[in-house]
Amino acid sequence: MATHLITGAGSGIGAAVARRLHERGDDLLLLARDAGRAKEIAAGLPGARTLVGDLAAPDRLSWALSHQTLPDRLDSVLHIAGVVDLGPVAELSVKTWRAQLDVNLLAPAELTRLLLPQLRAAKGQAIFVNSGAGLSANAEWGAYAASKHGLKALADALRAEESANGVRVTTVYPGRTASPMQEKVHRQEGKAYDAALLIDPESVATAILSALDLPRDARIDDMTVRPGR
Repeated sequence: MATHLITGAGSGIGAAVARRLHERGDDLLLLARDAGRAKEIAAGLPGARTLVGDLAAPDRLSWALSHQTLPDRLDSVLHIAGVVDLGPVAELSVKTWRAQLDVNLLAPAELTRLLLPQLRAAKGQAIFVNSGAGLSANAEWGAYAASKHGLKALADALRAEESANGVRVTTVYPGRTASPMQEKVHRQEGKAYDAALLIDPESVATAILSALDLPRDARIDDMTVRPGR
């Protein structure tokens, strides 16, 4: 039975991935920002364990995890949580920049650092759910795109560093996917939200699991998932 640590399991792509892994009997560790949220996320996934650590405070993750029990090995760490706040560079505050950099880049970097011993022990896999914005930046997407471009660099560097230890690293770049985050984006863009026009989170979950389940004689470094409609 494989063991996976997942961030962002409360909604969207993260919830779909957690559900699929749970259904097949894998062992799950779900990271949540506080005890109340941990209880909510685990309620629909009987047997799943939770960890509490706030991705918005990456400098406190080491302290938080040091007070909780971690497994000796992890077959994967799935970085799926993320935040977005659009706006032109001329108007974005340092607070807005920092909030997105903390959750989208610094927290995955610190969490990966803290969990590398467990990934190495299992010759496991780090999966970073990025975004199309991690490949190109449009107007008013500056802060979010910068955090996701940084996440790509993190994954690329980690892959080069950890290949000798048997750790695989995959980045997934989904297009617009039906989720609460995308609802917020549509509101900020002043657009009507229609989930039927977007990628179903289950489809992205299928792509992620295909990378996770790939036999050890191969690896998927980067995967782009785009709307098919």
